[in-house]
Amino acid sequence: MSRPGYLVSPWPWRSVAYLLTGMMTGVVVLAGLVTSAAVGGVLAIVLVGLPLLVLAALAGIPVAWAERHRLRLVDLDPAPHRHTRPPAEGLWSWLTTRLRERTTWQELGYTLLFACVLWPVDAVAVTVALLFPLSMLAAPLLMATVGDGRQTKVLKQWAINTWPTAFGVALLGLVLLAPCAYALGVAAGARAELTRLLLAPRDGGLDAKVVELTRSRVRLVDAFERERRRIERDLHDGAQQRLVALTMTLGLARLDAPPGPLADQLAKAHDQAGQALAELRELVHGIHPKVLADYGLEAAVADAADRSPVPVDVALELSGRLPQSVESAAYFVVCEALANIAKHSGASRAEVSGGHRDGRLHLHIRDDGGGGADASIGTGLTGLADRVSVLDGRLTLSSPPGGPTQLSVEFPCDPCRPTDRSASCWPRTVSCCERDS
Repeated sequence: MSRPGYLVSPWPWRSVAYLLTGMMTGVVVLAGLVTSAAVGGVLAIVLVGLPLLVLAALAGIPVAWAERHRLRLVDLDPAPHRHTRPPAEGLWSWLTTRLRERTTWQELGYTLLFACVLWPVDAVAVTVALLFPLSMLAAPLLMATVGDGRQTKVLKQWAINTWPTAFGVALLGLVLLAPCAYALGVAAGARAELTRLLLAPRDGGLDAKVVELTRSRVRLVDAFERERRRIERDLHDGAQQRLVALTMTLGLARLDAPPGPLADQLAKAHDQAGQALAELRELVHGIHPKVLADYGLEAAVADAADRSPVPVDVALELSGRLPQSVESAAYFVVCEALANIAKHSGASRAEVSGGHRDGRLHLHIRDDGGGGADASIGTGLTGLADRVSVLDGRLTLSSPPGGPTQLSVEFPCDPCRPTDRSASCWPRTVSCCERDS
């Protein structure tokens, strides 16, 4: 509307078309709702009204579809719907999906607002903006046909007795068409913006994508945890047991073999099998340690501190088990941080502290090393930050030159409080605590 050529462009006509079609559509919708309400009220007496009420709840879907398409008259941006795809084929799946989602009820609310308020507003806008200038513009024609060249009235209010007056009024009506065209553009634009806000917000698709990405990220985390546990189980029950059997066989063969080259080869093979078994056990422990699954994060952190080459003080207090994904991520962060302290910090002592408060798990890993850790020059800290962010957590690092270095991590979570004694994680320590993210 701010462009100079607005009056000679198609947009004033598109605005009029948008408001006029809104009037006609609104009348049809109002008549349909009144008819449905009347029929449903009569049939409800014989218990047939419930299906009609369901149909009434779905009545907003076609109206919203028509409104989104009608929006193209004055708004060229796409207006996609926000309905979710049914999980299965068939009418029942579609019906249950539509009745459960919020978009259906929003469209029903818009339909009621459209039928009761919006289309009368469209009618008033078109009537006020077009009736006065067009009636004035038609004054000479009315005087020539209806008034027989002697007298006519504009809007049945102002009498016109002479031809100069009639042409003057027509000229004034022509002049008034310009501001009325702008008024119609404003009305159509406001009406279209309200429709878009209620039915197809410009960032609605982005919000839906963000929600879906968040859900898919949670599903990927859960799938990763399940796959990791499967690998751990397969290694523990399969390859590790075979290596144990192989080590025992080689040991027995070593005892039975006479001294000589064969005995030396068996001893070497026995030692290599023992080393492979130790490495495999360490790998299984790193995937998901049994102490974490059986006793929780507090015990697992204490175990990691005992195995650290740098002395570590642990001051971690938790009132209960946490979601598996949080426990795994927190344990991974602690282990990686302790490994980095042992390799790069030159520290003589470290500390792991924290607890759960205000719906968040807080962890602080501190050392008295030389400091100077920088996430921008390596991928270790970046990987930790990515792992924490998957669970909507936050990682901060303070490592000035000369030390000390402190790594702080926060995870939003609530402790698991199982109350069902039939659950597989009760009454022993809650090792299978699952939470629906």
